[in-house]
Amino acid sequence: MTRSNVMDAGENGRAAHGGLLRANDPAPVTLRHGQAASPVLLLCEHAGRAVPEALNGLGLPDGAIDRHIGWDIGAEDLACRLADRLRCPLILQRYSRLVMDCNRPPGSEESIPEVSDSTRVPGNIGLSAADHAARRQAIFDPMNDAITAAFEAHPRRAVFSIHSFTPHFQGRARPWDAGFLVRRDMDTARRLINRMSADAPELTLALNEPYQIDDASDWFIPRHAEARGVRHSLIEVRNDHLADAAGVARWADLLAAAIGSVLEETP
Repeated sequence: MTRSNVMDAGENGRAAHGGLLRANDPAPVTLRHGQAASPVLLLCEHAGRAVPEALNGLGLPDGAIDRHIGWDIGAEDLACRLADRLRCPLILQRYSRLVMDCNRPPGSEESIPEVSDSTRVPGNIGLSAADHAARRQAIFDPMNDAITAAFEAHPRRAVFSIHSFTPHFQGRARPWDAGFLVRRDMDTARRLINRMSADAPELTLALNEPYQIDDASDWFIPRHAEARGVRHSLIEVRNDHLADAAGVARWADLLAAAIGSVLEETP
């Protein structure tokens, strides 16, 4: 990853949002191909698993932050490979969704979860209004501002958010290889599914699985994509497909072709 391709929201980003972050903490947002004048914008809100030094690991047991509760395993690798294929800007969030989930409305129950997949998060229990505000200013606002700035920097015709999900959840198998989440833009999701099904007919692809979009629990689609009227989808890939470089490359190629087919049909 070269410096010409990656720009941090930076050293002064920590100062501007410095109520929580310390000198050794990473900047909350990284941009890849940040200056690219592409009609496509990519996001990865759950790329990282960093925890601010001041939060003492959120009181979690060793290794918990490395599980899927802490981040979307494989999503950053896929998003970066896809951005390289499309030569489009990608916005990555460096902090764990357990610190603050940047795809949830601030103040919602899932924004700073006290429990995630049956794992108690001690550092999120009993927070004050000031604690919530500090996390929003340090973690959520820089990501949200970066998305707004990317839309303002160049006309975008489509935006896609890259996520991953676990093969099993609460004892139940998830049979889908990937899901395409939308609410109003069904046409884009169906075009993505149709192109990927043609290129890889062995895959099980689903519309609005394993999750659904809702104003109360989602941010990117209601507040950015739908509000701007651009083509969009939140793309969920089962994380066992992203366990190695070959899997990441295959899915990047499939998604690049599918997104290209959407752009061909978008004025």
